[in-house]
Amino acid sequence: MANAWMPDAGRVRCAAPTGGALLGGAPRAVWLTTESNPCTLSARAVAQWLVDNRRSSHLVWNPVSGETVQILPASAPAKGQLTTGGTDRALEGRVCIVIRVIGHAFAPFTDTPLTGLSPILGWLDSWGIPRRRPAGPPSAPPVARPVSADDRLWARGGHFGHSQVPGACSSAPGAISWDRLLGSTPSGIRPVPLGPPPVLPAPGLEEHNERTYAEVAGN
Repeated sequence: MANAWMPDAGRVRCAAPTGGALLGGAPRAVWLTTESNPCTLSARAVAQWLVDNRRSSHLVWNPVSGETVQILPASAPAKGQLTTGGTDRALEGRVCIVIRVIGHAFAPFTDTPLTGLSPILGWLDSWGIPRRRPAGPPSAPPVARPVSADDRLWARGGHFGHSQVPGACSSAPGAISWDRLLGSTPSGIRPVPLGPPPVLPAPGLEEHNERTYAEVAGN
């Protein structure tokens, strides 16, 4: 049986009830970005900021340090976090797991080391989320417009960027590489080894992780 809480992930529990119930259907994962710098923020700081501001997601992941923090169990929807008004797409699917990656849409996070990715994918696999990407690669910013024509692709389940969620108005997560994130075989469920990461000319995380999300968000 799949674990509602990702093994070995940190936890910052959502104090307020999310409300609503999952409506069933194909399972899926949706990838977002926080529009902040992974070299100056910890996943725990972002997760705590989300909870303090009555927002949520299932996972917050720093792809540079590898730190992963969970806010909601997989069995609870991240209500209201994907669309505003109309249909709440976060309620659709047997699971609809929302992953906030610390990074910017204009600089695809798949160009970072992706530290700690394998445990995340293994957990998503355990919930039966297929490693397919029906909507293809997400678009690069700055375009962010409501999507209205992709319901059939969404219904297939799998992995989506926030910009590919029907009814969403977001440019996140930008032009990420599904091949680097999920592996080059869309139908497979086994992790595919990643190539060597690029060298990031950024300051050490140990000097900045105590800064809060509010201090550096949007940098």
